[in-house]
Amino acid sequence: MKKVYTGKTKDVFELENGNFLLKFKDDCTGKDGVFDPGENSVGLTIDGVGDVNLRMSIYFFEKINEAGIRTHYVSANLDDTTMEVLPAKVFGKGLEVICRYKAVGSFFRRYSDYVEEGADLPAYVETTFKDDAKGDPLVTKDGLVDLGVMSASQYDDVKVMTQQITKIVADDLKAKGLDLYDIKFEFGYDKDGKVMLIDEIASGNMRVYQNGKYIDPMTLSKLFFK
Repeated sequence: MKKVYTGKTKDVFELENGNFLLKFKDDCTGKDGVFDPGENSVGLTIDGVGDVNLRMSIYFFEKINEAGIRTHYVSANLDDTTMEVLPAKVFGKGLEVICRYKAVGSFFRRYSDYVEEGADLPAYVETTFKDDAKGDPLVTKDGLVDLGVMSASQYDDVKVMTQQITKIVADDLKAKGLDLYDIKFEFGYDKDGKVMLIDEIASGNMRVYQNGKYIDPMTLSKLFFK
């Protein structure tokens, strides 16, 4: 296998069959030894975090595939903490897509003049460029199209898929007594330009509450697989 990318929490290898292999690591983003999924650099290592992130990703990718929504997921191997995925190109230099059910976090900080904290949102979708130096700036549909990052139809597919996938995750969490407030995804596209969900679906990419109390990602993983 040929390593093609070294990431903060995953390494990427090219396989002979044309697919790619993601190797999940125990490295976590954070600061001063404290786990924080919002940080842009590795801050600590937690034994087993790669395993639980892969387990949750397998669980949801299989559900999403069964629902007929395109993803890059092919298979996984828990023994070596790897996931085989289809080749995909990212939009621009990387795009994050957030779906929000509640007005919290950066959404509330931006729009607090117009909404109460914790207010319900109708599966609100927003997009940000992955750019640590610029603080992951927000970008609109018009911006993405006019800048040549994606077509209007690709954006529409991303939005619909985001809302469909978020409902799958939220319904599953609700059945476990957990409330999804927001979640972050990444999307790419295949050689024909068709949109697909890529990367991972792990506790560090979602904000979840139980009985009104925030559940940190590591605790969430334990509750999820209890």
